[in-house]
Amino acid sequence: MKLNIKKILEICDGSLLCGSDSIIIENYSKDTRTIQKGDCYIGIRGESFDGNKYWLDAKEKGAVACILDSYEGLVKDFENFPIILVKDSVKAIQDLATYVRENTNIPVVAITGSVGKTSTKDMIASVLSEKYKVLKSPGNLNGQIGLPLNILSLKDEEIMVLEMGMNDFGQIKKLSHIAKPNIAVITNIGTAHIGLLGSRENILKAKLEILEGMEPGSTIILNKDNDILSTLNLPDYNVITCGMNKPADIFAQNIERKINESKFEVKENGKMETFQLPIMGDVFLTNSLLAIAVGRALNLSIEEIKKGLSKVELSGNRMEVTTLKNNITLINDTYNSNFEAVVSALNILKDYLGKRKIAVLGDILEMEAYEEEIHRKIGSLEVLESLDAIFLTGSASKYIYEEALKREVLKDKVFYYETNELLIDQLLSYIKLEDTVLLKASHGMDFSKIAEKMKKIFKK
Repeated sequence: MKLNIKKILEICDGSLLCGSDSIIIENYSKDTRTIQKGDCYIGIRGESFDGNKYWLDAKEKGAVACILDSYEGLVKDFENFPIILVKDSVKAIQDLATYVRENTNIPVVAITGSVGKTSTKDMIASVLSEKYKVLKSPGNLNGQIGLPLNILSLKDEEIMVLEMGMNDFGQIKKLSHIAKPNIAVITNIGTAHIGLLGSRENILKAKLEILEGMEPGSTIILNKDNDILSTLNLPDYNVITCGMNKPADIFAQNIERKINESKFEVKENGKMETFQLPIMGDVFLTNSLLAIAVGRALNLSIEEIKKGLSKVELSGNRMEVTTLKNNITLINDTYNSNFEAVVSALNILKDYLGKRKIAVLGDILEMEAYEEEIHRKIGSLEVLESLDAIFLTGSASKYIYEEALKREVLKDKVFYYETNELLIDQLLSYIKLEDTVLLKASHGMDFSKIAEKMKKIFKK
């Protein structure tokens, strides 16, 4: 949405230090590395840097204005360049996004949950794109800064599909009041952030803040296979349930699981309809049911929904499958991790073809007091026995190692290394023709470098 600086000043309660208030702003950026000519630069103060200090760099790269919450310098040197001073830059972009949303009459679909938010968003956007022009959150920009910036990027799109993340109470509430969703999707309630919130019940409470910005009677789409969500009672909303293990409004039947593909049937108007998903794994199948529910709610035809699902592409480093030299298969799932995501990834690996199946696992971060318990649960998983090797690294992953060694069948299969570098050296010498290798760890474990090294060494 185009706004002139005079309107921006009004919305943000800001003051104009210099420059004209008639300049029109359409695009915003907080990063001088990616800023484009014509953008308005937003200086944001971080934990280790202060974006307010880089506004001149932004100007030199083509920014036409900037929004700052601190400024040092002589404004007379930049009389023709608008500098907007506000109390808080983050609140300023949130206020701007709220204004854009309130003055935009298009549907908003919001997705939250402990795991699968981004893949579900990708599927929903792929489905809706068969009928509408869709604004989709890029990557996982789903927080207090990313979501407002997504809304501010709105041009002529007909639907917004937004991801909402959190690590504490109150965060999704704020995002919901900004985005005012018409449809909310909750993928599951797991253990992500349990170290910060203390229990799965508290995680549910934090996720349900998505309802705060919604009108009664709005549509809520839930994964009924999740134990906590299956018992949820929301009488003030239009609830649609999805699942493949428990009877649901959208229920997957006659499931066929193949390498890099899933097929299933859903009853539509008394007739069984077949859907195809170009991704393997039950977690993605469940997420596709949520996408079907959104498509239904927004009046897409069955054929449009089928076509959208058949073309789904997931965001990077999320079960990204690459075939390397010697028919080695790399499954790169290194963007982030939690217990449920590890279980899902290991089960997908188990069903892959190939001579040997190798899991490379690192720490799940932000577990706090639950760190040992969660990692020991991974070490006790039965699915590990179906694998040919398990490579581990990270201080918390030592608990996986200790637990796995309690089983005789795993003693010659599980290997632990103190550092990523030691693991990489041993892994590269271990991999052979037609092996399948899964990489899974929290983003902070830097497993993307292991993926890069494998792609370089085993380049076709």
